[in-house]
Amino acid sequence: MFRRRETHINNPLNELLRKTGLETPLLQRRLIAAWPSVVGEYISSLTGEMFIKNQTLMVKLNSPALRQELSMHQTKLTEHLNNKVNAQIITRIRFY
Repeated sequence: MFRRRETHINNPLNELLRKTGLETPLLQRRLIAAWPSVVGEYISSLTGEMFIKNQTLMVKLNSPALRQELSMHQTKLTEHLNNKVNAQIITRIRFY
């Protein structure tokens, strides 16, 4: 009897992304897109530009008080963001 080896479409797709070097940029974009769902809409509205450099999420904030408050919760935020994308993308967050 002939038996097929079925694989989920994600496996070959993830392999292709990894081989072409597109997996990390895709995960980084997903992590940045997850910011509003992690911090909430109000804090997200006070957030300026965001980018990732050397495993550090750089976040521009318009409020010095909010910058101080979020700095105290940096470890938790890092953990929640990485969990959203199911990968270790960032190791810290820097607010400026």
